[in-house]
Amino acid sequence: MQSSLSLSFSATSSSAAATVSRSRHSFHVPEATPLNLRFCGLRREAFDSGLAASLNRHHSHLPRRPHSAAISAALSANGSPPKSFDYDLLIIGAGVGGHGAALHAVEKGLKTAIVEGDVVGGTCVNRGCVPSKALLAVSGRMRELKSDHHLKSFGLQVSAAGYDRQGVADHANNLASKIRNNLTNSMKALGVDILTGFGTILGPQKVKVGSSNKIVTAKDIIIATGSVPFVPKGIEVDGKTVITSDHALKLESVPDWIAIVGSGYIGLEFSDVYTALGSEVTFVEALDQLMPGFDPEISKLAQRVLINPRNIDYHTGVFATKITPARDGKPVLIELIDAKTKEPKDILEVDAALIATGRAPFTQNLGLENIDVVTQRGFVPVDERMRVIDANGKLVPHLFCIGDANGKMMLAHAASAQGISVVEQVSGRDNVLNHLSIPAACFTHPEISMVGLTEPQAREKGEKEGFEVSVAKTSFKANTKALAENEGEGLAKLIYRPDNGEILGVHIFGLHAADLIHEASNAIALGTRIQEIKFAVHAHPTLSEVLDELFKSAKVKAQASSPVSEQVAV
Repeated sequence: MQSSLSLSFSATSSSAAATVSRSRHSFHVPEATPLNLRFCGLRREAFDSGLAASLNRHHSHLPRRPHSAAISAALSANGSPPKSFDYDLLIIGAGVGGHGAALHAVEKGLKTAIVEGDVVGGTCVNRGCVPSKALLAVSGRMRELKSDHHLKSFGLQVSAAGYDRQGVADHANNLASKIRNNLTNSMKALGVDILTGFGTILGPQKVKVGSSNKIVTAKDIIIATGSVPFVPKGIEVDGKTVITSDHALKLESVPDWIAIVGSGYIGLEFSDVYTALGSEVTFVEALDQLMPGFDPEISKLAQRVLINPRNIDYHTGVFATKITPARDGKPVLIELIDAKTKEPKDILEVDAALIATGRAPFTQNLGLENIDVVTQRGFVPVDERMRVIDANGKLVPHLFCIGDANGKMMLAHAASAQGISVVEQVSGRDNVLNHLSIPAACFTHPEISMVGLTEPQAREKGEKEGFEVSVAKTSFKANTKALAENEGEGLAKLIYRPDNGEILGVHIFGLHAADLIHEASNAIALGTRIQEIKFAVHAHPTLSEVLDELFKSAKVKAQASSPVSEQVAV
C-alpha cells in the first residue's frame, strides 16, 4: 500500500539515494513540510508538526530471504565475539530489516544479538504487509465469486458468495502469527540472541536493554526500529470508527460506508478489501488527482479499472482538517477544506474513517542525544552506506541505521537489503545499495508494480544530463496466459535510454504484476542492458512473456554483446 517516487542523487556518491515522494494524502497540517516515503509496497509520509508526540513505542520491519539450512558448525555457534565486546553486531529492532541483517551476519560468522521491545516481525509481519496480503487474498476470491460475467466466461455457475468476518480476520491474524514464529525460530536456530526490551544507546558501542540496568556492548550497532502510523493534527483516532491501518487489519467490523484519507498504496489496497466485502468507499485526497505517486499513465489506467467501476467516490484537492469519531448515535464527521484556498469545502458523514496518511519513523527514546545525533523530521540521518551522521556532519563510528527509521525508502524489503549491505561493510567488503533497483508493489486486483523512475522523472533527468528517453509498452491483451485467465486488462511500460539500452524504469499494471517486476529490478541491479536481456528465453505460455515482448519492442541503437560467452552444443 504506497504513492510517487522521487529520487535525489547524492553529490558524494554515484549511486542514487531514494529520498522519497509520495502523495500528500488528504489532510491539512499547518506549517508542516511533508517528507514522502515508501514502505512495504506502500508509500509513507511524515510531517514535522506534532510528529514526536504522535509516535508510540513500536519496532517495525518484515522478514525476508529464506536462509540456507546448510550453515557450518562455526556459524551455528554464531561466531566468536571479540574479547572487548559482548557481540560483534547488535541490532535494535527485530522487524524485517533487523531479521535480514541478523541472518546475514550469522552467515558471515559474526556473533549477533537482536533487541526487540515489542514483537518479532515489526510492522510488516504484525501490522502491515503480511496480514494485509491475507485480507487481499480474501478480497480477490470474493471478486471472482461475485463476478457473474467472469464466471460465465469460464462456463462456471456459483451460488451467491458470502463471508464470515471473524473467519477472515482470523486468517490474517493466523498468518501473522505463523510468520512471526518462523522468524523467531529461524534466528534462534542460527544462534542469534534475542534480547527482550527497548534498546537505548548509552554511548559508542554501548546499549542498555529494557528497564533494567543490563548493558550490552557490540563492535557495530544497527538501528532498525521502523515506523508507526502517522496521524495528523485534528484527527481523533478511537480505534473503532476512526482507525489507522493497524486497526483496519484486525477487521473488527466492515462498515457500510468508510472514508479513506489518502489514495496511495495503503488506501488503494484497503479500498480493494472493503469494496469486495460490500462497503462503499470515499477517498479524500489532497492533490488534484488520485494515485499521484504512480506513473501518470499507469495511474490513469488503474483509476479506470480499480476506482471507476467500483462502489467508490472521491474528493480531490481537499484536506481533512478535523475528523471526529462516531459517538452518541452520531456518525463520523469529516471536515474538508480546499487544499489551495483553505476555504471550507464540505462535511462528510460516514460510518468509519481510515487514516491512510503514511508512516512516521519510530526513533524516540533511542538515546541518540548520547552520541550527538539529531533526527531530521524524526529520521536518523545516514549516508549512502547507512552510516549514521551526527549533528556536526561527521560519521558516528560503528553505528548504522536501516529501514523506515532512516527514511531513504520505506519498504520492508528495502530495509532488509540495507541491513545486508551494512553487514557486508562490517565484514570488510564495501557495499552501496542501488535504491533505484528496489521494486515496489500495490496488491490490488489487478496489481500494480514499479521499479526505477516514472516517465516524468526520467525525462527530467534526461533533460538535465543530456540524453534521450524512449518508452515501450505492451498489453496483457496480447498475452496467452492472461487471456486464458480472462484477465487481459493490463499494461507494461518500459522507460529507457535508446542510445545505450539502460533501463530507467518499468511499470506494470495487470495480473500478478508484483511477481513480474523482478526481472526488471534484477536487470537494473545487475546493470543488464535491454540489448542483452532481449536474448533471455521465457517459458510459453506464461505471464513473463509480457516482459519478454516489452524488452523486445524497445528500439536500442547500441549493439548487444554476445548473449553467451561460449556456444554450447546440446
